[in-house]
Amino acid sequence: MTEIIGVRFKSGGKQYYFDPKGLQVALGQGVILETARGIEYGECVKANTLVPDETVVPPLRPVVRLATEEDEKTVARNREKEAKAFRICQEKIAQHGLEMKLVEVEYNFEGSKILFFFTSEGRVDFRALVKDLAGVFHTRIELRQIGVRDEAKMLGGLGICGKPFCCATFLDEFQPVSIKMAKTQNLSLNPTKISGTCGRLMCCLKYEQEAYEDAVHRMPKQDSFVETPDGVGDVTQVDLLREQVKVRLDSAPEAPKCYHNCEICVVRNGKGKRPEGYVAPPPEELARRRYVAPREEGREELQREHTALSDALERVFQASEEAPAREQRRDTQESRGGRRGSRRRRGSGGGGEKKAQAQQSPAGKPAQDKPERKTKGERPPQPKAEAAPASGEQPKKSSGSRRNHRRRRGGGGGGQPKPPAPQGEA
Repeated sequence: MTEIIGVRFKSGGKQYYFDPKGLQVALGQGVILETARGIEYGECVKANTLVPDETVVPPLRPVVRLATEEDEKTVARNREKEAKAFRICQEKIAQHGLEMKLVEVEYNFEGSKILFFFTSEGRVDFRALVKDLAGVFHTRIELRQIGVRDEAKMLGGLGICGKPFCCATFLDEFQPVSIKMAKTQNLSLNPTKISGTCGRLMCCLKYEQEAYEDAVHRMPKQDSFVETPDGVGDVTQVDLLREQVKVRLDSAPEAPKCYHNCEICVVRNGKGKRPEGYVAPPPEELARRRYVAPREEGREELQREHTALSDALERVFQASEEAPAREQRRDTQESRGGRRGSRRRRGSGGGGEKKAQAQQSPAGKPAQDKPERKTKGERPPQPKAEAAPASGEQPKKSSGSRRNHRRRRGGGGGGQPKPPAPQGEA
């Protein structure tokens, strides 16, 4: 990040950026700066600000110092000299008979150079004038020709709107303005109505041009063939600001009607013949397109819906912010549970609740749950299902069942002996 301050050398002039070099400059305070024309005096219009390095255009010239009372007096003396130099230069121009208009005179801060601004319709040979001015002021003289828009910016004044010139108040640079902008905005092409005091097209034509261009793309052109709720007809007038069109209906050509842009359907945009074989939709279907302006209660309902939607979005955002914390807590709990399970599997931990498992007999009858002793790391053997014996034969007990019977008998559990399994049928 780079620290900068914004400085203007003239009221309404362009803003330039400088490196404060650690100085804290207040808004409206005078500073002495190092510029391409030498040491100059300027007024701070933007206090110390940090901006990204890529936005700074090198080289960034430094601030020499804060202006003192002596510097303010020097600036005041230069303003007095400028008024005197202006009168002398006008007299010299009249003596040489030059076709030029003097606009402004500017002294630099050190007084080593005088700059004369003038306007002229063509090129002017002012070499003899420069010699005479140098002999009077005994300093460096520079004459610079400017345009009529720059002249209006320097002199200032009031526009046809009754306000000060935009160029003399807040416009840093002139924007290109063309007669096409006046046509797009449906303005009168009379030069006296769309021209400023400088004689050029008004700068304010540029302000709303983008909005008008967007409306032109959405609105139909003049003489377009459209469908309306009252029938079909041709567009005779387009109002871009209200987004309304005036249509001359085929059913009533003597009384054109106004429609909103959302009520019409463009069949042919612009001049031309109507589509061949076109059949107009029935009146019932056209009447459905009629635009109904929202009433006050409708606006209130929309406002309530908007408020409810905003609250819902805020809750969603809060939930999304809390989700990572809940996920982290859940991962922590799972990791702790995994460590406990691993200790149980290794047999190093105990104290868990024992789950009774229901055992099924070969005939399908559930056996009663009996407590059994388990050794560490050893799982009880599971009974194996055997085929039913033939008729007349006693079922043989497997070694696993005899082992379990001995365990129940000698384990001290006190349970009832296991009933014999029923004989199978042939």
